Amino acid sequence: MSYLTPEQVAAASKANLETLFGLTSKAFEGVEKLVELNLQVAKATLAESQETAKAALSAKDAQELLALQASLLQPSAEKAAAYSRHLYDIAAATSAEVTKTAEAQFAEMQKSFVSAVDSAIKNAPAGTENAATLVKSALTAANNAYESAHKAAKQAADIVEANFNAVTNTAVKASQAAAKTAKRAA
Repeated sequence: MSYLTPEQVAAASKANLETLFGLTSKAFEGVEKLVELNLQVAKATLAESQETAKAALSAKDAQELLALQASLLQPSAEKAAAYSRHLYDIAAATSAEVTKTAEAQFAEMQKSFVSAVDSAIKNAPAGTENAATLVKSALTAANNAYESAHKAAKQAADIVEANFNAVTNTAVKASQAAAKTAKRAA
């Protein structure tokens, strides 16, 4: 029977710690991007609010004020859609990095497990070949199930992204139509 040596345990612990720090780093990068995006939006919103307030105060009559309001409707919807898209991109990129790291870690653990099973099979007493075959079959089935689940999750993510894009485009088009209607009414 094969036992882990202290060196193997230390190496595995070190690898797991490096993976943990790598994942934590990726999470912080995502948070940094989110904070940066929110600061940019806050600065832009403040500047735009100042300009809008100046334009509203300089309006000569109610019709001019309504025209100003109508002209702001479309850009606001487009900016909201762009902001949502940036949020989605940050989340998707961070998720992709975490998934990539997790998949690499899973592959390494799987490789180690297969190596341990092969070592155990080599040192197994005669007559246990059927049990060894059963363990390998179970391992193959588990790998196939993981692959299927991974593909299904990827397809679901692609569908969510396509739906998000469709909803965003529809919202922007609706705001454009509303802005045109408001301009005609003014």
